[in-house]
Amino acid sequence: MASRSRTTFKKRQKELARMEKQRDKAAKRMQRKTMKQAGGLQDLDAESADSLDAPETETAETTDAETIQG
Repeated sequence: MASRSRTTFKKRQKELARMEKQRDKAAKRMQRKTMKQAGGLQDLDAESADSLDAPETETAETTDAETIQG
């Protein structure tokens, strides 16, 4: 009987994770849709590309170095 409960618990956890993922995807879709309607989708893409190229930690170090030199 104990193993039966465990599989049911695992199945429920898997279902909850799947539903949460679906909610997240739906929220992202709605966000993209509203940004597209507002005309800001191009800005969103540019920001995400910039964040991939230069991580924030490097930017903070550069800013500190410029402050010291300045």
